Amino acid sequence: MDGGVRATMRKLGDYPGVSRAHLDVARSYSSPLLIGPPICDEFIALVEHMYTEEEAEIVRHIKPWRLKGAASIAAASGRPVSEVREILHRLAHEKYLLISVGKEHRERFAILPIVPGTFEHVLIRRSPESVTPWHRRFAELFEALFATGYVAEYNSRPTHSVRYLPVAEAVEAIPMAMPSDRLEAIMDDYDDFAVGVCQCRLTKTMLGEGCGRPLEVCMVMGSFTSRLASEGRARRVDRQEAVEIKKAAEKEGLITWMLNDRSSKSFRCSCSCCGCCCDALRQITEFNVPGFIAPPHYLPHIDLRACNACGKCARVCTMKAVEVAGEGDLKRVEQKVERCIGCGLCAVACPENAVTMREVPGYREPPAHIPAYLARYGHNYLFNTYKVWSSRRRGA
Repeated sequence: MDGGVRATMRKLGDYPGVSRAHLDVARSYSSPLLIGPPICDEFIALVEHMYTEEEAEIVRHIKPWRLKGAASIAAASGRPVSEVREILHRLAHEKYLLISVGKEHRERFAILPIVPGTFEHVLIRRSPESVTPWHRRFAELFEALFATGYVAEYNSRPTHSVRYLPVAEAVEAIPMAMPSDRLEAIMDDYDDFAVGVCQCRLTKTMLGEGCGRPLEVCMVMGSFTSRLASEGRARRVDRQEAVEIKKAAEKEGLITWMLNDRSSKSFRCSCSCCGCCCDALRQITEFNVPGFIAPPHYLPHIDLRACNACGKCARVCTMKAVEVAGEGDLKRVEQKVERCIGCGLCAVACPENAVTMREVPGYREPPAHIPAYLARYGHNYLFNTYKVWSSRRRGA
């Protein structure tokens, strides 16, 4: 793995000053089944910030991929059900650290992976003005953990979890794109839309490292829209405004992606990202591990006879997949295909029409739905999980 500041892996016993409850919570979040970080200083600091000791005493009883109700947690913790329910409600509906299903006495709670999951759930919001000092500190500690590059450990075999979708001018650059490749065609399946700020770019902005591109570009469609809108964490929009937001994002050099399946009818989300801020794309631009992103359907072909090496394609490429090398008459354009996600923005930017998009031979369409995705890539997820677990066990 290139890039990243590797975390120094430690043991829970190396933190005598940290409460037992916080360490138990850290153990759960570090599980490779949750794509969890190793036990390290950056991770422990984040967990201590996420939960007070009282909250950690409750959350320690929630294990990975298990939903638990207030009554069972109260029994395990020896605390009154009403008290436990109040804490769980705060964590799920105010701090958004937990996810919940069901209502009232039937509500059950679960922890999410740190990323993707907790990070997005905590920071999705309608506007940057709603962030508090607690959110700023959360973002700072998360970024320190992410910068260790631990997520790259889970890409030994590709999982191809998300894929790029062309919008507006990029569609014109890829005229052969099928409906399943186009965001606007996918949006036809939905009636409800809402937008919020990009959590990754918001984090970088709060840290003074933002790229200045638009923030309000994260979109949800379908059943989850009402919940986010009612909680005040997203702004409801109609389809036309949603499309215009995505078009404007593309003009700013942002690339739109979505989960890598074709027919999640009840719910979808889509962000418009940059290689400098987006945690998914940074796995390529910083850590050189492309396995999280699905292989592109189309790749740019540069006609070197028509190219004058003006550099506009390189400047618009957020993945740093195109570079101009040399000086004067010796200038030339170089491609790094392993970094390219096939967004087509280079073709849009080229004033000489020297860049055209061509279909990748042997391309496989996205899985039809989530079960089909799991059937295709689930074994890679299990392999990666086992490899990380085995590696940490040997290093313990």
